[in-house]
Amino acid sequence: MPASSARPVIAVLCERATDRPPGLDDLPVDFRYCAADGLGAAVRGAQALMLWDFFSTAVRDVWADAGSLEWIHVTAAGVDTLLFDELRDSPVVVTNAHGVFDRPIAEYVLGAVIAHAKDSRRSFDLQGSHEWRHRETRSIHGAKALVVGTGAIGRATARLLRAAGLEVRATGRVPRAEDDDFGEIVASSNLAAEIGWADHVVLAAPLTNATRGLVDADVLAAMRPGSHLVNVARGPIVDETALLAALGSGRIAATLDVFDREPLPADHPLWAAPNVTITAHMSGDVIGWRDTLAAQFAANVRRWLAGEPLLNIVDKKLGYIPTGDR
Repeated sequence: MPASSARPVIAVLCERATDRPPGLDDLPVDFRYCAADGLGAAVRGAQALMLWDFFSTAVRDVWADAGSLEWIHVTAAGVDTLLFDELRDSPVVVTNAHGVFDRPIAEYVLGAVIAHAKDSRRSFDLQGSHEWRHRETRSIHGAKALVVGTGAIGRATARLLRAAGLEVRATGRVPRAEDDDFGEIVASSNLAAEIGWADHVVLAAPLTNATRGLVDADVLAAMRPGSHLVNVARGPIVDETALLAALGSGRIAATLDVFDREPLPADHPLWAAPNVTITAHMSGDVIGWRDTLAAQFAANVRRWLAGEPLLNIVDKKLGYIPTGDR
């Protein structure tokens, strides 16, 4: 919080200047709302910045104008599109939307697991062709799920999958034999050797230098035939060319909510790939999620104004809040 008695200034980057977060009007702050083309002017003299347009990379372009910033808040769990070397090396504090998306994404994953086990995609196709075809499907009880990523979203997912009767294991930076949520945590660096255990592989890790391209051709080849990949993390964690080959071979299936390029281009081969379900980066976006994001930020603004420690501070070197490995 600035030492001056003047009202502090917070710039708010929106996809459109008229698309403003709700519920902030009562805060004793001067807000400067802008789109990307106005961000440079908005951050000059501002003490804080809220990224309501949470996938924007515009901060890097206006960094020379942002010398007064002490705090940036991203209304997303991942901060990979924000971070760059100058910001990492600066004293600017970065916070994120930790906690908002945990349960919704866990529910999405459980739904994807059930839909795969119950062959829902084929049922929809048969319904479309008015074809009655009786089949047997799989039970999820006793199935094995490997959660890649031990942060809050991975933990919420593991708890829900366990409650539904699945056996769960995780991969993380720090292996551990016993964990309340994951049972066992094995090393992410050994993913190819561990992934064949699983019927369902859930990607819930942040995008960092260590996870970019983590699921490559070797890892995909090591997956159990008939197994199911669910990506609710970031697209670049998966080698999409290798994934297309694996899907085309019929060895695995996938539910994908995130992609290298978003929106996924209409001519992208993933649309026509076999055994794949595609959603539009919506796994955490339940009704009311924007109100929740705005309320979370408002609560942190009140802490900032009162000189209290901010919540959800990101380790800028790691690229996430390091809670999962403790």
